[in-house]
Amino acid sequence: MARLEIRYDLRNPAFAGTDLADRYDAALDQIEWAEAHGIRVVTLSEHHGVDDGCLPSPLVFAAAVAARTRRIKIRVAALIAPLHDPLRIAEDAAVVDQLSRGRLELVLANGYVPGEFAMFGKDLAGRVPAVIEAIATLQAAWTGEPFEHRGRTVRVTPTPHRRPRPPILLGGASDGAARRAARLADLFFPSQPRFWEAYRAAVVEGGGPDWGPMPPVGPRFVHVDEDVAAGWDAVRPHVAHERASYGAWAAQSGSATGFDPEPGDPDDDPEYQVLTAAGLRSLVADLGEWGTLALHPMMGGIPPDLAWANLHRLAAALDLHR
Repeated sequence: MARLEIRYDLRNPAFAGTDLADRYDAALDQIEWAEAHGIRVVTLSEHHGVDDGCLPSPLVFAAAVAARTRRIKIRVAALIAPLHDPLRIAEDAAVVDQLSRGRLELVLANGYVPGEFAMFGKDLAGRVPAVIEAIATLQAAWTGEPFEHRGRTVRVTPTPHRRPRPPILLGGASDGAARRAARLADLFFPSQPRFWEAYRAAVVEGGGPDWGPMPPVGPRFVHVDEDVAAGWDAVRPHVAHERASYGAWAAQSGSATGFDPEPGDPDDDPEYQVLTAAGLRSLVADLGEWGTLALHPMMGGIPPDLAWANLHRLAAALDLHR
């Protein structure tokens, strides 16, 4: 069966009618449930200054996840490195890795939303050097030894729990980001599968292994309901909200985010699907043993009760057991 993951960005638009603290509680409960049902990874995202409260502090939330779980891998994808002090990233991530006993996986990204850079007084033009500096800083900082940083000698403690350190992945939406990942990071986390081949080629050119084709990835969102029309009625406003939000950022930035700047009809986007139990089983079978299906139960501000109903139907369809 395909590998199951679960994701949260914790958008909470006003029309959802959910208290944000209740949404946070539900997410932690659902991640604990996911671990008990064999889901292997939880992914936490980062954005800033969004009307719907999209999660701005994924490492803080990762610490809460670490305290509630014992086995599930905690992936921050992606941390917008140019918006953060790299020494602070090193410290906070090391603490999360200690809390989780080595379960942190950190994906660094350039970022692309102009308003976020303006909010922090950062220059979009300097984002690539900032990411390169962040990768080098983490690699040096997590040794626990003194090192040179911006003209001074510094030391970061504690070191992470994982030895020699947690993996550092580089996210990206271009062939250039793929090539940087091959040179500098442990692995590449592309925003779209088409950028994987540039990474694969660059690794081989640098004398590394051929990672092979990127394994299949399922749609961004799946909702399970035997009444597909009713299921769409329930989730359509949330699909529209997410697509509009990401579409607006894509339009502002001109980046290849995978979202259409003019989103159109939510029902026509294959990245968002409402399936029967049989349809879900077929999707998972088609993804194969090495494919990945990432669940996003509270996508676009879906209320916790509806998200729970979806998770329970999904578990029954795939025969997931505690």
